[in-house]
Amino acid sequence: MSRPGEPSGRAGRRTELDPVVYRFGSALALREGPGKDKVDDNGGPLGSPVSPLRPRVSAAANTSSSSSSSGSAPGKPPAPASGDTSPTAAADRSRGSKPGHRRSSSGPLIFSDRNGGSGGGSSSASSPLTNVLPAGNICPSGKITGMVPRTTARSDVLGSGTGNYGHGSIVRGGTSGGVPRTDAGTGSLVDPSARRPTASADPQLVTKAGNEQYKRGNYVEALRFYDKAVAMFPANAACRSNRAAALMGLGRLGEAVRECEEAARLDPANGRVHHRLACLYLRLGQIENARLHIFSTGSQPDPVELQKLQTVERHLGKCGEARKIGDWKSALREADAAIVAGADSSPLLIAMKSEALLRLHQIDEADSALSISPKFEMLCAPYLNTKFFGMHPEAYVYIVRAQVDVALGRFEHAVEVAEKAKWMDSRSIEVAMILNNVKSVVKARIQGNELFKSGHFAEAITAYGEGLKYDPSNPVLLCNRAACRSKLGQWEKSLEDCNQALRIQPSYIKALLRRADSNAKLERWAESVQDYEVLSKELPRDAEVAEALFHAQVALKMSQGEEISNMKFGGEVEEVTSLEQFQAAICLPRASVICFMAVSNQKCSQITPFVNSLCVRYPSANFLKVDVDKSPTIAKAENVRVLPTFKIYKSGTRMKEMICPSQQVLEYSVRHYSL
Repeated sequence: MSRPGEPSGRAGRRTELDPVVYRFGSALALREGPGKDKVDDNGGPLGSPVSPLRPRVSAAANTSSSSSSSGSAPGKPPAPASGDTSPTAAADRSRGSKPGHRRSSSGPLIFSDRNGGSGGGSSSASSPLTNVLPAGNICPSGKITGMVPRTTARSDVLGSGTGNYGHGSIVRGGTSGGVPRTDAGTGSLVDPSARRPTASADPQLVTKAGNEQYKRGNYVEALRFYDKAVAMFPANAACRSNRAAALMGLGRLGEAVRECEEAARLDPANGRVHHRLACLYLRLGQIENARLHIFSTGSQPDPVELQKLQTVERHLGKCGEARKIGDWKSALREADAAIVAGADSSPLLIAMKSEALLRLHQIDEADSALSISPKFEMLCAPYLNTKFFGMHPEAYVYIVRAQVDVALGRFEHAVEVAEKAKWMDSRSIEVAMILNNVKSVVKARIQGNELFKSGHFAEAITAYGEGLKYDPSNPVLLCNRAACRSKLGQWEKSLEDCNQALRIQPSYIKALLRRADSNAKLERWAESVQDYEVLSKELPRDAEVAEALFHAQVALKMSQGEEISNMKFGGEVEEVTSLEQFQAAICLPRASVICFMAVSNQKCSQITPFVNSLCVRYPSANFLKVDVDKSPTIAKAENVRVLPTFKIYKSGTRMKEMICPSQQVLEYSVRHYSL
């Protein structure tokens, strides 16, 4: 007997070696005629574990399982699958089942969840985690040996790309390929395990997925899952606490505090939430709030956390005492110690550190410290309801910012933030005094600049002096006053103002220019050359600086009795083509830098622009080049074998030879021998 749907010719050719499934053909076929079999298989094997096709749905209303069935309750029909619009399903529904039929199968009923729609996307079909074995008419229950059921659950996904879904199109394991997907919004690679639970309505699954991402350090993905969990159950303290942990990992401490406060309100007895709040407040430098939550549970506090809190508190107290007496070195040391001890995200401690650096005349470092300070807009309300050094905490940060801006010449912004501080704390005497000082300095600078432009240099000196009464260490006012004194020929006083400005801010270029010029006017050539050399590095393309350096170097050589003939500013690298010309050049009293090169040599091409820049920056030296392809006689006389080779001569004597030097070594040698 052939299998249903099998050609008869094939049945005639079967032998004893045919597969086992063919031998079961007679058992599977229905008998025709009066002794026709019952329809106990509900229309075929669709939906069985050996077929990936959709199961046919029967409309049995009165079916029941036998007493040997182990998968369903007696008298309960299988649930119909909704949304099945396939033609085979419609035929099955019209066929129906006979009343009074009892299933002979001892295995559980198998149902598959599937999407009712169709399209080009992949649809998933997941089966319940059940051990399924053939039974009923095929094999009596318990008679099968050697068949090991699959014990791990894997989702079945229709493969994408062909559109021919059916046998062979089911992909085991959940994905249709090994290529990771990308986020549609960011384009970044996304962990597939981080995407699948998002469609789940089970908060436990969503939270579990978030925990897995958190353990891996993927705080952005973890926060996405925790956000979903909070949206499902906004009144759940654990969900809020998990979200706070992810925010802490992202450095968003203010939001983490608000989330933990809400969790503590929902579950006041939750010790983990209070511990997390204590850690957050400690990092923010809020000692009293941290202590409140450490002892809020009534149990013995963690000795490590308690020790950390006491250490931060001790350093904060010493920092305040040092500020009161103006001991800024101690204040800086204690602020750093408090930050290291645990208060690493306190904007107040960072502002305290910046203020100490400002008083110690380290303006650039003070500005850098403020630039990394957390923003108050991201902090929580309890943080802002305290006092710091007797003033509103945000007002304190603003007044420090205003003083740093004034020192750096950002006058308009300084007035703006100082007025914000006054608005934050209108009762603070210190805030009002600093606002007045800032405005007075800005007013003095405006008046002095107007007088300088009009040529009233003496009056401008007086105006800048008025501003210095309110801020004696302001480098901008000191440098401006130095310019006025230079115009009046007061070189010594101009030099004093420049030195004071540079002690406060060593990187102040304008003050360095004024000092170099004042030293030149006082014929202090060595000091002038030293300043101009620093300026030539900071301003390599400034022609005025290069020319001033050249004249200072010439004057220095003259003062030392050296020969300065044939020295001219703005020279270029001169090419030497004959041995006689080469001998004449190296006999000059000033340094001659000779570069042996070839146009075809890559290293020579790379260093040539740098040599040209050295020629501009060190005009007192004589720069020459020898193309060994054009002048092989010179190269042979100097025994040059490797390119590029540099030689420095002075008065006919070879001072230094360098083979393929770095730019740093070359410049150091040129500078050393050109003075």
